[in-house]
Amino acid sequence: MPLKTVAILSPGDMGHAVGRALREGGLNVITCLQGRSKRTGRLAQEAEIEDVSSLEELVSKADLVLSIMVPAEAVGLARQVAKTLHDSGSDTYFADCNAISPQTTKEIEGIITKAGGRYIDASIVGSPPGKGRPPRFYTSGEHCHVMSEMDGMSISVRPLGDEIGRASGIKMCYAGLTKGTSALHIAVLSAAEAMGLSEELRAEFSSSQPHALQQMESGISRLPSRAFRWIGEMEEIAATYDHLGVTPHFHKGAAEVYRLLSETSFASEKAESVDTNRTTAQTIKATVGLLHSHADKSS
Repeated sequence: MPLKTVAILSPGDMGHAVGRALREGGLNVITCLQGRSKRTGRLAQEAEIEDVSSLEELVSKADLVLSIMVPAEAVGLARQVAKTLHDSGSDTYFADCNAISPQTTKEIEGIITKAGGRYIDASIVGSPPGKGRPPRFYTSGEHCHVMSEMDGMSISVRPLGDEIGRASGIKMCYAGLTKGTSALHIAVLSAAEAMGLSEELRAEFSSSQPHALQQMESGISRLPSRAFRWIGEMEEIAATYDHLGVTPHFHKGAAEVYRLLSETSFASEKAESVDTNRTTAQTIKATVGLLHSHADKSS
């Protein structure tokens, strides 16, 4: 049967934009806002996503449920949906689209399939729909063809075969570079600031590493607002690499960098309220200030 109704859990920064794109592509899009923030409710309303009264109603109406949330909440949500699947006898498709390891996606597959649902391993690479190049939804598993119906709805769907874990795995490699590199930039600049070498290092980068400097100066100030969500993602990457025999320590360190950023006063900003006038230097000074504060407390 062709897709008619897709449920988004949860319609946050990425989820509401995906929901809007699917609705504009001709699908019915629903969510359940029980327990969600006022901001998430506002985003869902802006995207014209229908709010249903309960998870039970959502599962009964949806042909496909897309889980789009922070990695730390992925297993918990899957358990909630699984209970509803079991109680209702439904075989709804469930796609976990979060930044989780292949091990975690296989755990969730077991939870969903044991309850009678049909599982799709998925991951999202790129910015939300409507912000430049369409995001890529990688999919894998025997049911991954279902999500191919969404291809062209301001997103690109890229199937990777029947093996669960392949879609999650490519996200772990991609984000390991992109978000891992951002964490390295923050660590390098923080060390230079702590030693009073920021201007000297910037001058050297300007002459010998201009592309890296441009990356640092254009993106770092937006990161505190995202840092909390990325801690778990770095931990999932570390677990993926450790399972493969690759050192997990790069991304365990990256998780610590994002944990530090999440403690700055800038971390309370949302995507729509980030201070675009704040410089990289100001962000780094705040980060180093926290390092000093932590050192004082431990001494």
